[in-house]
Amino acid sequence: MADQGLAKPNVREAVPFFGVMDMAASLRFYIDGLGFRMTNSWRPDAPDRVRWCSLGLGGASLMLQEYLPDFRPSEKLGKGVSVCLMCEDALAIYRDALAKGLSPRRPFVGNNLWVVSFIDPDGYCVDFESPTDVPEETEYDPAIHGG
Repeated sequence: MADQGLAKPNVREAVPFFGVMDMAASLRFYIDGLGFRMTNSWRPDAPDRVRWCSLGLGGASLMLQEYLPDFRPSEKLGKGVSVCLMCEDALAIYRDALAKGLSPRRPFVGNNLWVVSFIDPDGYCVDFESPTDVPEETEYDPAIHGG
C-alpha cells in the first residue's frame, strides 16, 4: 500500500499501552525486574504517585496507565495480549531476570528465535526474542546454552 503521497513515512513507532490495576507493582516488574527506565510520567495526585508513564528499554517503549477505581474492568487484563521485543540476546535477559528474582518461563526456540516470556502483574505477556540457529522447539538448558 502506498504511503498516501507523503514524502517520507509518517509513522515512527508502535508503543503498546497497557491499562494496569496497581502501578507500583507494574513499575517494580518493569523497572526493577526487567530494567526499563521511566522516560515520562503523569502524576496529578502527588509527586510520588504515578498514574501514567512511558517506559523505555533500548529501542523499545511501553506505556502504562493505572485504572481509576470506578473504571476498573471486571474481566481479567492481559488475556490474549502478547508483545514481542526483538533483541540481540534474549538469554542474557533471562539470566538477568533470574538474578533479580523474576520467574520467566523456560526459554525455548520458536521460529528461529530464542523466546523468553514473562507475564506481568496484570497478565500481559512480554516476550524477548533473539535470532538463533539452534533447532526449533529446543528448550533452554544452562549446561548447553550457558548459565
